Amino acid sequence: MNSIKAVFWDFGGVITTSPFDSFNLYEEKHGLEKDFIRRVNSTNPDSNAWAKLERNQIDLSEFNDLFLNESTNLGYPIQGVDVIGLLQGQIRPEMVQALEAIKGNLIQACLTNNIVSPETQLSDQNVSIAGKNEEIMSLFDFVIASSEQNVRKP
Repeated sequence: MNSIKAVFWDFGGVITTSPFDSFNLYEEKHGLEKDFIRRVNSTNPDSNAWAKLERNQIDLSEFNDLFLNESTNLGYPIQGVDVIGLLQGQIRPEMVQALEAIKGNLIQACLTNNIVSPETQLSDQNVSIAGKNEEIMSLFDFVIASSEQNVRKP
């Protein structure tokens, strides 16, 4: 008997490619130190702009201003909207195949940082749940989104 009953999947960076690659390309292009954006996001991790956006406590406009202030204080001014634009990830076909292979055998839950604004919904890596992504999301038994739960994804 299989003791494993469920699989919890992270969407961005697992089902899709990592945003960290995009962050590093942006940093290189703009002459910033490597992993600077990650450092901004990890400074005051429970109260910074990123944490507040994940918990749906601020909108994208507020995020833009707060992130700009935080990044400036750490040495390089970056607009928050520029960072949001870097979140787009590419679907990893091999991960979709893994989802499909275990569908029906185990409970599958997707944990996602889900950023909501009045104009648009940006889930992990700026992937809208439409078309192919809707098909992928249908493979999960549960989707747990940070903005809907008002918590950060662990």
